[in-house]
Formats: sequence, structure tokens, C-alpha cells
Amino acid sequence: MRCLLLSVFLCSLSLCGWLQAAQKPNVVFILVDDMGWGDPSCFGGKVSTPHMDHLAQEGMQFRQFYTASPICSASRCGIITGQFPARHRITSYLQTKAGNRECEQADFLDPKAASLPRSFKEAGYATAHIGKWHLGGGRDVTDAPKFAAYGYDVGLGTYESPEPAAPLGLKTTPWETRREPQQVERHDRTRWTVDETLKFLREHASQPCFVNVWFDDVHTPYRPLEGKDERGLPEKYRDVLAETDRQIGRLLEALPASTFVILCGDNGPEPTLDHTRTKGLRGMKWSLYEGGIRTPLIVRWPGVVPAGVVNDSTVFSSVDFMPTLCALAQIKTPGADQDGEDMSAALLGEKVLRHKPLFWEYGRKPGEAGKVKNGFPYPKEPNSKSPNVAIRDGDWKLLVNADGTQTELYNLSKDPNETTNLAEKERDTTERLKRAALDWRKALP
Repeated sequence: MRCLLLSVFLCSLSLCGWLQAAQKPNVVFILVDDMGWGDPSCFGGKVSTPHMDHLAQEGMQFRQFYTASPICSASRCGIITGQFPARHRITSYLQTKAGNRECEQADFLDPKAASLPRSFKEAGYATAHIGKWHLGGGRDVTDAPKFAAYGYDVGLGTYESPEPAAPLGLKTTPWETRREPQQVERHDRTRWTVDETLKFLREHASQPCFVNVWFDDVHTPYRPLEGKDERGLPEKYRDVLAETDRQIGRLLEALPASTFVILCGDNGPEPTLDHTRTKGLRGMKWSLYEGGIRTPLIVRWPGVVPAGVVNDSTVFSSVDFMPTLCALAQIKTPGADQDGEDMSAALLGEKVLRHKPLFWEYGRKPGEAGKVKNGFPYPKEPNSKSPNVAIRDGDWKLLVNADGTQTELYNLSKDPNETTNLAEKERDTTERLKRAALDWRKALP
């Protein structure tokens, strides 16, 4: 108890120090689409990413960061709400109304849900979403709520949003080769997103800003600046990642020095390029193995977040952003029922252990896996398709199908690549976690 009180006291002193210095900082949240755990060179990637590396040198890396889902819509739901996306009936990508019904999904995120940007707006921030949304709108979903319903002053979305920005295409998807007359070319979308972010910050220089800068690179198709589509996939990926890093550098160079910057991915990569992009972690996008849900996380806030720190012990989830960012910015966290934990002490340099388990669901109707029309994409790469429910509690991770089949248990501290299934050997742990995972799944809408 005495040690606990001392730790709380020291943390309180740290909080007092930065509270005096932090007068509602600008918050810029950079989300890179389909970024693998091994993409940035500071995480061991083979492609040079000097600007992400510099951000890491000035801030903190989290090596055990998890997204809320291995696919875009559900992952983004977790960031916005601070809740597991299955609570909101979002377990795959949002698409046509018929496809959403097939997948037992909502057509859009309920605007009544807790909202991170709304919390910042109510605290006096100017708020903007610039880039990929994919939480409702597009295709035949014409009744999705506008960005303002979630607390944004400005919303400039892509095709899959309620308010697509004309330069990103009003009716044309970013993966098509054709484009509308006013639409920027595929390779230029990241540059445009950065330009609009800087424009918003200039126009709201008199008040603090919260901005989502959500790229749709490094998602396929890869169309680098040179436009040499005859080259191989690895070469095109390399150039797209390098250009994404260059634009991140432009953004960072123009931001006020005191800006609170968060950079992470929304889910694992596709393709993995022989798992070089996951640094050997099993799985990929569309998989609940580590390669599908673990991505880089880099956080920088000069004078508050210690520089040059690598945190490889704290299990940090994207559902933690809601309570953590609200705590750091002295903003009221909306209501109860938050699945995330306040990890602000970890950002201040403490080694924090999480208290609550993490849960995932990807895909429903497990007996019809792969047969749902326009439903759940599954990895085609060997050994990457996972069961559709997972739980992480401490060092243990268990995966199981919702019908109770295919139980797998891994000790991630000893086996991060999930090579040795311990379900039979560790029966007590298996039964405890399996019961918790299935009870959680049954409690969902």
C-alpha cells in the first residue's frame, strides 16, 4: 500500500508539472491505413522512414499497442468511442445496406455513442476530421449522420463518408483508376490531406484544435508518384510508404512545437510481403493474430512525454485513447461503460500494467465463414486465418470461435509470434479465458 501511495504521489507531481505548462495543446491524431507493426524503420522496417523515426526520437514508442479490430471501420469505431466496436454492431467494414445486414451490422456509427471529438469540442476545441472515415456513408447508405453529429466542426471525408471532399472523389473510390475532373490523383491524396490539416490549423490559430489526419495510404492499391505500375508490388509499396513518411514530415515540420501528436495504424498490413511488414508476427489484416491487431504507436508531446523512450511492456489499446487523451487534456470523459483505461501515466514515463482484459470480435456467423456475400474478408496467406473471438489478459491471449470451436492459447511474453498452442497444457487458464471470451461475445447486441 505504501508503494502504491508513493507511486500515486509521484505521478500527481508529474501531472501538476505538465498541467501548468500545457494550456490546451493542439492534438493531431495521425492514422495510417493498413500500417504493419514492422513498417516504420524505427520498428525494424526495411524501408527508411526518417520522419516517423524522428517523431519517435522526440517522443515515445509503444511496442504492445493494439487496435480494436483487424479491419478499418471497426478499428476506427474503437478510437472514436473508447468502446469495443462489437458493442455498436460494427465487426467488419461498413458497406452496402444489404451487405451490412448479411454481416449483422449497423449501417453507421450511432451518433449517440460516446465521441472523442465531441468531448474536445465541448471543452472549447476546434475539431476537424480530414481523410478516411469509413464509419458510415458511401455506396447506398445515404442517411448516415453528418460529421457535426459526432462533434466535428469540419469534416472532409473520402468516398466512404457522409460528406466526401470533392478533391478526394465524390462518387469515385480511391482504388479505381478513373477519377473525377476535380479529384486529385491517387498518389497525391496524402499531400492533400496534410495541406488541408495545416489550413485548418492556420484558420483556427486563436483556439486549441483537435484534428484527425486519417490517411488512406498505405492501403492498396499502390500508385506511387512515378506511376510505374509495371513494377513489382514490393517496389510500389516501398515508394508509397516513403511518400507517406515524407508527408508526415511536412506536417510535423509545420506544426507548433507544443503540439500533442499521436501516430498509429488502424490495423495490420495487407499484403504482408512474406511477413516482413509484421516483423514475423503471425497474421495480417482480417486476422485476430498479432499481425492483424498490433501496429506501431508513437506519441510526442514535448516537455510532457519523455523523449526517446521505448515502452515494450505496457499493453495499450486504441480504446484507451478516449480516457487517456481526456485525462491529459483535462477534459471530462463521457459517461461510464468505457472499455478503455486511462494510460496517461504510461505517457508520462511510468511502466503501467492494464487492469482489464481486451476483447475482439471479427466476423459473425462463424459456421458460414467466407460464405457471407460481400461479408468478412479473410486472409489468404497461410497460417493467418484466426478464430473470430479473442481475449488478452496479462501475458495470455486466447482465441476461439463464437461456437466454442478452435480454441488456441498463447503466452505472448514467451511466444509473441503465436507458434505454440498451449490450450491443452494450460487447461485452467484456457477454461477461464474461454468462458470470459464467450460470455463477452454472448452479451453483445
